[in-house]
Parts: sequence; C-alpha cells; structure tokens
Amino acid sequence: MGMLSLPGFLSCGKKKDFSLPSEKDSESRGTDENTERGNWSNKGDYLLSMVGYAVGLGNVWRFPYLTYQNGGGAFLIPYTLMLALAGLPLFFMECSLGQFASLGPVSVWRILPLFQGVGITMVIISTFVTIYYNVIIAYALYYLFASFQKVLPWSDCLSWADEFCSKTQIVSDCNTTLHGAIIHANYTFITSNNLTCINGTINYKPVQFPSEQYWNKVALQRSSGLEETGKVVWYLALCLLLSWMIVGAALFKGIKSSGKVVYFTALFPYVILLILLVRGATLEGALDGIEYYIGRQSNITKLMEAEVWKDAATQIFYSLSVAWGGLVALSSYNRFHNNCYSDAILVCVTNCVTSIFAGFAIFSILGHMAFVSKRPVSEVVDSGFELAFVAYPEALSQLPVSPLWSFLFFFMLVLLGLDSQFATIETLTTTIQDISPRVMRKLRVPITIGLCTLLFLLGLVCVTQAGIYWVNLIDHFCAGWGILISAVLEIAGIVYIYGGNRFIEDIEMMIGKKSFSFWLWWRMCWFFITPVLLMAILIWSLVTFSNPTYGSVVYPTWANAVGWCMIIFCVIWIPIVAVVKIFKAEGTLVQRIVSCCRPTANWGPYLQCHRGERYSHIVDPKNEKEHEIPTVSAILY
Repeated sequence: MGMLSLPGFLSCGKKKDFSLPSEKDSESRGTDENTERGNWSNKGDYLLSMVGYAVGLGNVWRFPYLTYQNGGGAFLIPYTLMLALAGLPLFFMECSLGQFASLGPVSVWRILPLFQGVGITMVIISTFVTIYYNVIIAYALYYLFASFQKVLPWSDCLSWADEFCSKTQIVSDCNTTLHGAIIHANYTFITSNNLTCINGTINYKPVQFPSEQYWNKVALQRSSGLEETGKVVWYLALCLLLSWMIVGAALFKGIKSSGKVVYFTALFPYVILLILLVRGATLEGALDGIEYYIGRQSNITKLMEAEVWKDAATQIFYSLSVAWGGLVALSSYNRFHNNCYSDAILVCVTNCVTSIFAGFAIFSILGHMAFVSKRPVSEVVDSGFELAFVAYPEALSQLPVSPLWSFLFFFMLVLLGLDSQFATIETLTTTIQDISPRVMRKLRVPITIGLCTLLFLLGLVCVTQAGIYWVNLIDHFCAGWGILISAVLEIAGIVYIYGGNRFIEDIEMMIGKKSFSFWLWWRMCWFFITPVLLMAILIWSLVTFSNPTYGSVVYPTWANAVGWCMIIFCVIWIPIVAVVKIFKAEGTLVQRIVSCCRPTANWGPYLQCHRGERYSHIVDPKNEKEHEIPTVSAILY
C-alpha cells in the first residue's frame, strides 16, 4: 500500500495545540479525519455506543440481586471502591490504547508483539460469547411476541402445566385434632372432614409458578439434559434469525449506521426503566421489595466478608466489558485528540448509576409479587435467567394491563442485548478491517452478512431442546477467567514492559499535558492496585471454580471436557503467538525475547500528522509487514 492519501493527511490539521479547529470542523461537516478507517460521525455516536456496550443484561438481572444478597445499601461501598480501583483504570487504559493507535484489539498489540496472543484471545472469547448472547436476545424476542395477547400465556396453569403447577402454596399434610387426639393426616382427609391444621405443623407440596413451567415446558421445551439434544425449537430459531437480521442491518455500514441506531437502542431502555419504576412504586408491597434491595438498615457487617468484595469486583469487571476487545475497537474510530479521559469517566459512572436505578425498578415489582402471593421477598427474588424469564414475568402477569408491562420489559431486554451485540460484532469486523482495509471497505456489507450468517448457524445448537444447557456451558467457561487472564496480561504488559510512564506520554499526545498530581492516582492504580486486584479475582475464580450445573441438572463428564476445550482454545494463542514471535525474531534467545518486548517499527499514531517528534521515525503502518503471526491465525491479524 502507498503513503497516506492527501485528503487523509490534510484532515488532521497542522496546529500543535489541542483546540484543533480543523478536527472540529471536519466533525461538524461529517467528514472523517482518518479516511481509510473512518471515524465516528460525532461524539454522541461514540458515547452512546460505549454506554450501550457497557450497559447490558447484567445491569438488570445480576446487580440488583448481588446488592440484596450482600448487605443492601452497604454493598454500594465496595462496589464504588472497585469501580475506582479496578474498573475505571482498566476502562480508561483500553479507551486510550485504541484511540491512540486507531487499531483493533489484535493489531493494537504492535505496542508489545510478545503479547499479541492476548488480543486474539479477546476476539475468540468475544466470538463464543456473541453466539449465545444473541440466543438470549432470541428468548426475549419470543417473550416479546408472546406478550401480544389479552392474557399472558404464563399467567395461569394452562394445558401445558402438570400437577405441580400452582400460583399459591399447596398444603400437603399437617397435624390436626380428631376426637381429642392429635393426628397427622394429608390435607385431603382434613378438608373432607372439616378439620383445621395446627399452626406450625403444615407441610407444603413442592410447586412451581406457571411462569417457571412455561419457561421450561413451552419456551425452551427443555430436555432432561445435555445428552438429550432433541429437535430445534423452530420459533426460537426464527427469533434467533430475526435477532441476527437486526444486528446485520444495524451494522451494514459499520459505525456509520450503528452509531445512529444506538440513539434509540441505548436511550429508550432508560425510558422503559423509568416507566416500570413509576408503575412499581405505586403497587402494594413495593416498599418491601425496595427494602430488601437497599435495606432500611443496611448490613454493614457484611463488609467484613471477603465474598462481598469479590462479588463487587467481579460485577464491576464484567459490567464495564473490559478486556473483551470491544472498548479498544470502538475507541479506535475516535479522532486522535478526542478527550478519552472524560469519556471513560462518563461511561463508567453512567453504567453504575444504571445498575442502581434498575434495581429499584426490579425490586419494587418483585415486592408486589411477594405481597400478592403472600410469600417473603426472599422466595421470589432470583438472578439471571430465573429473574428475567421466570420471577419478573410472573410478577408482571399479576398487574392490570399485564401484556403492556410485559411488552415494555422484554422490549427493554432486547434493546439492552442488541447494544452489546452491536459492539461485539464491530469488534470482529474491526479485526478483519485491520487485516485488509481495502477489502473491508469494498465488501463491508457481504462480509457483515456472512459473519452474521455463520454465527447464526453456530448458534442453532443453542435453540435445540438442550439449548439452554449449551448457553450455560459456554457462559460458564468462556465468559469467566479467560477474560481475567487477558486483563492481567494486558495491564502488566503495558505498564511493566512497554512502560506506564511512556503510555502516559502517549495519552498526553491526545488530551494534552497534565500535571503530576493529575496522573498520581492513575499511576497508583495502573502500577499496583489494579493488577493486584485483578490477580486476586483471577486466583479466587480459579480456586473456587466448579463444574457447571443448570438448576439440579449435573453436566456429564464429556460436556465439562468440551467446556475446557473451549477455554483452552481461547487462551492457547497467548503462548503460541509468543513462541512464534520469538522464533521469527533474530539473535540469541535473550535478544529475541527483548526484541519481541519492544514496539514494532510501525507502532504509533495512525496518521502521520499526529506523530509529532516522538514518533516521526516510525514506518507507515500500511507498509510495515514485520511481526505478522503465522498463516494458521492470519485471519485474526
């Protein structure tokens, strides 16, 4: 490829101050500073895409439950601390890294060739996750369509239910008084003889809410285990196809089209959350639910338990979507002098406030459900699939005009999921674009369609009757400590090998010179606090790791072996690429390792006009062919 095109060079501007009117002019005119890769049309596109990526299903179905479980309002203390100490530093680092080099999560490792396998691991894990994440969106779409009925199909025990289906508790047996003697009898005998149970002796039958049986028997048609694959559930397959069609349509022009879609998909969930909160707050029992969530008197003693701090750190880490590659990919389309510092803070704070806000909307309605069913809130609260597709739908079915509230809730879940999916697919297409910009520029639509089609076909196994077991298996192995390994290596490589102070100088080229006191906090986090916390979470995750289960269903040995093969396939590229890099380098073993720990000759700002004196010597990124990884993984380079 030739040198930078004249239009791309001129769009940068020639001034060295950070007001850069030429950049602002180009943004206002809708032109791109980087004509080869493209840029976000405006700042709003980027920020909403980042918010949509960070704010996902976990904010709604995991954070409120963790708060309730870990001391109510007291949990916000470790949660906020972990945001400041672990989440925000890594988030800021990834945003800065992608924006500085204008490269995706694999090619950006020109900064440290020895660790390029980390970027490949991020992309592969994101691929696995995007397969099952769209299946969850398909579940939400199915429930969305099922809400277009006068009576919600899971509101009562209908023809699909068995004898264990009930909206209320069913008495099995108890003690009673007969002819002056206390006897133990089943409830049928007691009612037929007009007897009454003695308080405290009542035993209840194990029953299931209609929503639980509907989820298992109708929506999933769930089989007995992973060994019983069964048939493809056709309506879930159609919902999955629709989900991929929406993703493909939103991304057919890359960030230029997805950046406009997120104005609706990222903002409208907040409108729905507000509507659900206002409706929930007006219901009887809502206060009980909110007290379980935050607590009238928070349990401060919970802060003495290590599990609480681990839950806070883990939730922050996964909620912000760090170390998945998406933050680097999305930030790579920023203009060079964009203020990534303020962006990082804004997105992280928005993400955490959304989690807290969602908790009020969720628990107010769950409190009403507990009030109606005369159960304690603790018996109706759950997380994950059980909250989204069992507990909350059951609560919504008890409201007046229940189809409306059900539609709004599942529409919100669909939008939350799609936002995250847009960014994940953009991560994959960005990786392809870094391999061959010209091909991607000419064939973006066919490549995007082909990628979505392939991932749809791979996801069909997740919409069989055993599909939920596959979803849980992939989530258990791939979305766990593989990402933690990537995060630890990422921050260690940039701070300790490339150089934390050197990286700070790179950031200052984008946002301007800052004082020593400004960087003091970030140095403390990057050099010590954040790596230590990530290592602690990683070790804890490995020590406490257990084989997956789904409810009472235990996975067979071969399924656990498949899970281990998936995660090994994800992380094995880290040592493989490191060995290949060392093998291709020149000199003694020590010299080769040292060479691979230095940035490549083409590391630096993508456009020549941004390189300044520090990077004036670098080779044009479009001409440099050194340090490429072998053919077996070339598609990821």
